[in-house]
Amino acid sequence: MTTVRQLLDGKGRQVYSVGPQAPVLDAIRLMAEHRIGALLVMKGESLAGIVSERDYALKVILRGRGGDTPVRDIMSSPVLTVTPDATVQECMQLVTDRRVRHLPVVEAGRVAGMISIGDLVKAVIAE
Repeated sequence: MTTVRQLLDGKGRQVYSVGPQAPVLDAIRLMAEHRIGALLVMKGESLAGIVSERDYALKVILRGRGGDTPVRDIMSSPVLTVTPDATVQECMQLVTDRRVRHLPVVEAGRVAGMISIGDLVKAVIAE
């Protein structure tokens, strides 16, 4: 059974993040620049939340808020995380049950990467 550690070894451990005070427009620009659907919200070395394109659509656009809205006002927190030893099957169950698309990977209290539902689907197909 494939583990999250194996997924990260294959795809890399690069994580993009913003601070909680960053304007949501900056977060959306960063997501667009890197062609990703979510960013971690970091307060120093601590994981404070996660913000996604969906958060922007539902909590900014549909509510008539501006691009200067702080990320902290729309981020999801607390964040559902997994460890590198979690299996792809366990992660698939989590994203299905909790209706999330991204899972930050935390090891020894530090962010070690992030996996998406797309990464999980690719792993299932490969198995």
